[in-house]
Amino acid sequence: AVDPVSGRVVVIEMNPRVSRSSALASKATGFAIAKIATKLAVGYTLDEIPNDITRKTPASFEPTLDYVVVKVPRFAFEKFPAADPTLTTTMKSVGEAMAIGRNFTEALQKAMRSLEQRGSEFSFAPVQEQERADALEAMATATTERIYQVQSALLGGAPLDEVHRITGIDPWYLDQLELINEVAAQVRGAAELDVATLRRAKRHGFSDAQIGDLRHMDPAVVRGVRHALGIRPVYKTVDTCAAEFEAYTPYHYSAYDMEDEIAEHEQPSVIILGSGPNRIGQGIEFDYSCVHATMALREAGYETVMINCNPETVSTDYDVSTRLYFEPLTLEDVLEVIAAEERTGGVHGVFVQLGGQTPLKLAHELAAAGVRILGTSPEAIDLAEHRGQFDQVLQSAELIAPKNGTAVSFEDAKRVADSIGYPVLVRPSYVLGGRGMEIVYDEPGLARYIAHATEVTPEHPVLVDRFLEDAIEVDVDALYDGEELYLGGVMEHIEEAGIHSGDSACVLPPITLGPDVLDRVREATLGIASGVGVRGLINIQFAVASDVLYVIEANPRASRTVPFVSKATGVQLAKAAAHIGTGVGIAELREGSGHALAGLLPAAGDGSMLPPGAPVAVKEAVLPFARFRTPQGRVVDSLLGPEMRSTGEVMGIDKHFDTAFAKSQLAANNPLPTSGTVFVSVANRDKRAIIMPVKRLMDLGFSVVSTGGTADVLRRNGVEATTVQKITDVPQGSGNILDLVEGGEIDLIINTPSGGDARSDGYEIRAAATSIGTPVITTVAEFGAAVQAIEAVRQFSWSVTSLQDHAERLRLAAQKRDAHV
Repeated sequence: AVDPVSGRVVVIEMNPRVSRSSALASKATGFAIAKIATKLAVGYTLDEIPNDITRKTPASFEPTLDYVVVKVPRFAFEKFPAADPTLTTTMKSVGEAMAIGRNFTEALQKAMRSLEQRGSEFSFAPVQEQERADALEAMATATTERIYQVQSALLGGAPLDEVHRITGIDPWYLDQLELINEVAAQVRGAAELDVATLRRAKRHGFSDAQIGDLRHMDPAVVRGVRHALGIRPVYKTVDTCAAEFEAYTPYHYSAYDMEDEIAEHEQPSVIILGSGPNRIGQGIEFDYSCVHATMALREAGYETVMINCNPETVSTDYDVSTRLYFEPLTLEDVLEVIAAEERTGGVHGVFVQLGGQTPLKLAHELAAAGVRILGTSPEAIDLAEHRGQFDQVLQSAELIAPKNGTAVSFEDAKRVADSIGYPVLVRPSYVLGGRGMEIVYDEPGLARYIAHATEVTPEHPVLVDRFLEDAIEVDVDALYDGEELYLGGVMEHIEEAGIHSGDSACVLPPITLGPDVLDRVREATLGIASGVGVRGLINIQFAVASDVLYVIEANPRASRTVPFVSKATGVQLAKAAAHIGTGVGIAELREGSGHALAGLLPAAGDGSMLPPGAPVAVKEAVLPFARFRTPQGRVVDSLLGPEMRSTGEVMGIDKHFDTAFAKSQLAANNPLPTSGTVFVSVANRDKRAIIMPVKRLMDLGFSVVSTGGTADVLRRNGVEATTVQKITDVPQGSGNILDLVEGGEIDLIINTPSGGDARSDGYEIRAAATSIGTPVITTVAEFGAAVQAIEAVRQFSWSVTSLQDHAERLRLAAQKRDAHV
């Protein structure tokens, strides 16, 4: 840390390893720190390691920059409404975006719009005196809104010195924000958008949308004016040497400068849109699909172009694609890259189905601008999201969905809910990660949701579905080429319906679904893929209730489970999807077809027909509850629900489900105890279901403690449970359950919520357990799986197999099976 007044330097910490900032520095400079550190570790010296980008200078030449890089964090406090948004020494961001510009203001504004959050760009609406005072007061506390409060206060006339005194932010940065406000005022006050005004705004990072807001114009009109005036970005190169030597790795960023540094290319390029900054619901899993697609297409002879703004990803490594553009994933920025590629050699098409919802939302506007979309068409993408049209697809395929409807007002939503019956699942359309999704049990709850949870418009209606209780959820990833379906994998959720698929543990192959259900799932997937018009990947979520197969939703894109399915089955689905998007059929990709790309898919069958003896894979979510605390210092509630909260995932694989599940818990830093004391307190609806698992734990030597109602039920069924007082029965310090948890006397907690009581006693118990690392299970289904895993860990040793050996064994077993068919 540097004292800005005295210049005194203080060492805060030192980490002798590659860190998060090492990865950022590598992307910012083009200097591959981890790669070079690895070579140093095996004996090379810096002067012996060549620079990949210049191919002339050694690694001992420190990078020289002629540009500015800005990284901004992305937060997800909307997923944890009870969490304190104050920024402290504990990391709370879930992702980040990076931008490169010729000056700080350009890089900052590009980075802000790269966040893809509503209101992430600076706004320049007039600031009233009271609003300025409110901003000055609020900025005293460091929160995610501080930079916007500072910009707003300066816009409203707050003295720079006062803002510096309140925030401690260096005056240079405050001066740069004032410069942005000054340019905004010039744009707003100009008699017309002339060349000088528009070029200055673009050089300071203003988007067409921001300029449109200032001029009361549509962004498309601003873009048209800009193009008519000949104001378009050029693309500069990250070369580590400030242009002293030629760069051989096309790693580009946009600037409103004079000289374009993009080289001509010999054949039309295939552009892949990345997934942007990591966030809950859209993370590194989508980057996996983007990277495998570009690898497959490059191997097939295509020139690939990656557009992304996330420095944490593999897709933004300069050697993954033929050309890399480090740019925001907005319509304006993507269209400019496409135009640049068209000028220098042509564009074969653009993939939007690999990077999650971010590129998918651009599909329609890109197509309207004349861009060729590879794979699934924008019309098919819209059809899957349009409730009425999708229902027609289901009817044609003789499939059923839970009773549902759409609403653009509370009256609409009430009418739908009354007709289909409570509880209902409500959510906005076009979302990922269950954003804004909620289970509503009555009319007052519905009214609260419509009023507070989402913005409802005719363009973005609320979807209202009948909530299926006690159902088994099933996830499917599949490929379709217009003629043949390849079912990549069928995953059975361990959590019951109502837990978001991204938070639920799942198992492949399914362990309780019979062949008849799998056959119905396959037929249903074929009917939906054909009806929607998919070309490439599709993810479908089903629910099985009372032996009836319901269709929950279909997403005509890569899903977050593609990496898991690919590793569990040994088949690279994203690579196959990339080839299908360029016109290659599934039959041609099968082993033995004679095609140049043969072997990417097995000769016969698919992922729903794994050979006998195939290992079992379990995917488990990694949840960040311990990172987020309420203003009172308690961790946020660890209850799972329909809105996704996990920030990552792990995979456990073994010959048997129980051991695979145990591995997944250990990998998720949630190891299950093999002895000790288990606390059980469940809702009335769950009391019968937990009797047998608790008996099995008691047989294994566990002690059981429970609160009154649950303890009575357990004792009546032969379980010796010790009764412990609730938090609300006796004060803390008198031996209630919270005292036992905080004292480390409980090794495993099973607590399913029920009404308001669970939000008091239950929350306090779960929060205390999360704080000290005691495993907490909040669903009966996961409890059953955990008991199986505990038994397996006590009785059996684990097998260890490399992923390569696993894939080869699957391939040989499938060949053996097919030879006997």
